[in-house]
Amino acid sequence: MKTAIEIRSAVRSDIPQVMALIRELAEYEKAPEEVTLTQEQLLEDGFGKNPVYELIVAEEDHRIIGIALFFIRYSTWKGRMLFLEDLVVNESHRGQGIGHALFKEILSIAHERQYAGVCWQVLDWNELALQFYARYKADISTEWLNGKIMLAQLNEMKWD
Repeated sequence: MKTAIEIRSAVRSDIPQVMALIRELAEYEKAPEEVTLTQEQLLEDGFGKNPVYELIVAEEDHRIIGIALFFIRYSTWKGRMLFLEDLVVNESHRGQGIGHALFKEILSIAHERQYAGVCWQVLDWNELALQFYARYKADISTEWLNGKIMLAQLNEMKWD
């Protein structure tokens, strides 16, 4: 007998399991050393005085098996956009429609809030993710390149 999957907003007590899924994603993306975020930071940034992200989870038998972390991105051309930072499903639960349930909830949130749209990034080698988003007729751009400057680089800059 298969148990029901519940899609819901995350609560503080979910964070240890969420961190485990974040680490699992980093392993999958071949960059486990890139996770420098702490559980305390994740708690403060999502549930503190000034939350900067929202999080929905997929739960089965009191176990978090999927997450979708998102926030508002502001486009100078379009206005408010929902930015999906990460959509993660535990490896043992992939292929069961959990990712689709989480993604549909993200789309529903953007629609209910009347955001101009939903945007995200996907690695060019992640064929499964590209196929997943293609089912929604998503536009995947090959024109835009990502840029970033990290804290270590900021620390090395001269600020005069």
